[in-house]
Amino acid sequence: MKIASVNAFLLSYPLPEPLRLTYYGGERTILKRDAMLIRVEADNGLVGYGPGQGSEKAKAGIDSIVAPFLERRTLADPDALRVQFLEAAGHHLDAQKLYCSVEIALYDLLGKSKGVPVSELLGGRMRDRIRLYGSAGMYMSPEQYAAEALAISRLEFRAYKMRPGIGPDQDLETVRLMREAVGPDFDLMVDAHTWWRMGDRSYIGATIEKLTEQLSEYNIAWLEEPLPPDDHQGYRRLKELDLVPIASGEHEPDEPGFQDLIVTGSVDYIQMDVVVQGGYPAGRRVLREVERAGLKFAFHSWGTALEVVAAAHLGVCWPEQVVEWLEYPCYSTPSSAGMYPFPLAAEVLKSPLEIDHGDLIVPRAPGLGIEVDEGVIARYPWIPGPWSFFQIDSPRETRSVTADHSEPWYGQEPPHLGKSA
Repeated sequence: MKIASVNAFLLSYPLPEPLRLTYYGGERTILKRDAMLIRVEADNGLVGYGPGQGSEKAKAGIDSIVAPFLERRTLADPDALRVQFLEAAGHHLDAQKLYCSVEIALYDLLGKSKGVPVSELLGGRMRDRIRLYGSAGMYMSPEQYAAEALAISRLEFRAYKMRPGIGPDQDLETVRLMREAVGPDFDLMVDAHTWWRMGDRSYIGATIEKLTEQLSEYNIAWLEEPLPPDDHQGYRRLKELDLVPIASGEHEPDEPGFQDLIVTGSVDYIQMDVVVQGGYPAGRRVLREVERAGLKFAFHSWGTALEVVAAAHLGVCWPEQVVEWLEYPCYSTPSSAGMYPFPLAAEVLKSPLEIDHGDLIVPRAPGLGIEVDEGVIARYPWIPGPWSFFQIDSPRETRSVTADHSEPWYGQEPPHLGKSA
């Protein structure tokens, strides 16, 4: 079976109105949500699909580097084909990441050709289910967070992740009200990535330490990225306090970064996005190290249902003691709770994913086990420009959010633990 064509389609959903969300150090504006659909067709007519990074830079790299390499080559051994690409591309990190996102579509295609699910090509599944957490919650009042947490729990998810950043006292009040709303047996994750994105108003180390201690009273599942992602030393100090489980990883730029987080025991949960951080090969290597170190892993997934199922096929190849969670972004619809509308996320698939009591039932049909609706390409044409902006109050500046979660973002001097005001 030879590869006939490789295409990357950029897609956008414009929000009906710009969404303006005020936080402690400024305001975030969301204009749209972007996505990429990768389509690989073989000379026998079979088609494989995968999610990609929703950016013009990523599409240009796929069109100019990855597609010319793959077209007309035989697809039999993905590992051997990847080695050939890396030799041809000179092991350039950006090119390697782009190839590995396209490789998800190659696995879908190969699984369809062989009549087996992708999980079997990745080493064989150990289970058919993976636990999801409903991810939403962005910069609103404590009462609104609590209401959304309760609404997500009523969708039968067993956990809810929110994004604080409305001031230390209000953040703590938010978690208190959420715990009161959902009861003691529902997991709550706190994604504190805004705490170090506020310029002069970023939380200092002493504030973070005190707030972490206070959050421990509410039995949260983890505190995510309370410090700049590359401050591994700060993470180690915070973890050594043994107040709450600590999570990080989605902003690591390369595998040595993951390796350092793991071998130094800087966090309890390692997080990774297979779409933008190295695909299945990097994921498999990271997971082996996570298991060896006795840590836990949780997938970052912040796009479409295609991203969710692509990650799930890797996750079920490992026991729940290693891969415990898969992020499921909850977008609002006329009938369900969520952070904002993004219908493209679900419409990329012809049928919804099967979710049972908060677990994703990973398809056993060949490939990724789903049917893609190519109609989204016409329905959601690409809109150029950044999808989201952070406007920081002090110093006054605006920064855009990229599609690559592993690309760093720093405000003013990072808030190391122990630093005084």
